[in-house]
Amino acid sequence: MCGLAIAVLGVAAGSRSSGARPASVVQAADTAPNGPPEASQGKDAAGTEAQFKNVDFDIGRGIVLDISRLRGELRSKQQGGPIAFDDKTSFVIHITSAEVGLSMESLDSLMNGYVFAYGGAPLKHLKFSTDSGKLVQEGTLHKVVDIPFRITAVMSMTPEGLIRVHPVAIKIFKVNGRGLMKALGITLASLLDLKHAHGVSVEKNDLLLDPQQLLPPPAIAGRVTAVRVEPNEVVQVFGDSAAASGHALHPPESARNYMYFRGGTLHFGKLYMVDADMQIIDLDPADPFQFSIDKYNTQLVAGYSKNTPNNGLVVFMPDLATAQREQASRQVSRRQ
Repeated sequence: MCGLAIAVLGVAAGSRSSGARPASVVQAADTAPNGPPEASQGKDAAGTEAQFKNVDFDIGRGIVLDISRLRGELRSKQQGGPIAFDDKTSFVIHITSAEVGLSMESLDSLMNGYVFAYGGAPLKHLKFSTDSGKLVQEGTLHKVVDIPFRITAVMSMTPEGLIRVHPVAIKIFKVNGRGLMKALGITLASLLDLKHAHGVSVEKNDLLLDPQQLLPPPAIAGRVTAVRVEPNEVVQVFGDSAAASGHALHPPESARNYMYFRGGTLHFGKLYMVDADMQIIDLDPADPFQFSIDKYNTQLVAGYSKNTPNNGLVVFMPDLATAQREQASRQVSRRQ
């Protein structure tokens, strides 16, 4: 999910710019403390509005959020502080409305590398797939011995905004696990100790996922109103899209794939952007914009920026994979 205003760093990172540094970007002197400018106090401390369209947002650990649309606000965890994008643990993305997908590859990485990435975890070697609108989970249950299992489940929402994963078929050692568990009088709740897991609990045979606790930083806040299983992807719907469209932001340039930030104060590197007005546009609109919050500088170096008449900034970036190829090519050229 996920604050990307860091792209303004392109002004200082050697990105090609068609104009001078916008007046709303303030750079701290190298010899002076890197404190926030006065203008970042007061009204700007409320947060920064955000609007995303067609963004594959890489949050690290092999997890990519497929954001088809998002409307929300970024708020610092520090009362009155700017949005510090170089520290993705320091802010929260408050989602008003969004549609966010998670591919099976990302779900594998999330569950193995974050949710159950602790010593003694009861589930390991998890592998996910989809089958006719259902989620299929395979893996190993550790209970004295390692028990291979396969669960086919339907997904739905609880009144509390949790995602319910309800098994309709269970296989243990390739036999009918539902019948075996019923005969033995056991449930998944009696088999799984999830007190150390991130955002997952168990109720009888159902797993309950908390969307606000499930992902690694940056943190998200918002109510999931629907969930559906598509081929190779689970899609979460946040909030009311009709209400959000009535409060849509209007970025300076028309684009198919972009991220737009408006208002508040953004802090990235040595720079502050006061009363932020920044749009980040995909240089290749043929497919979703692949953006990495951890490796944004590589994309900045491969892109360029221009000023707007309102002292805003429009940054053009290639997809992460394209930027990494260009970086590798430059490194080879320098060695020759």
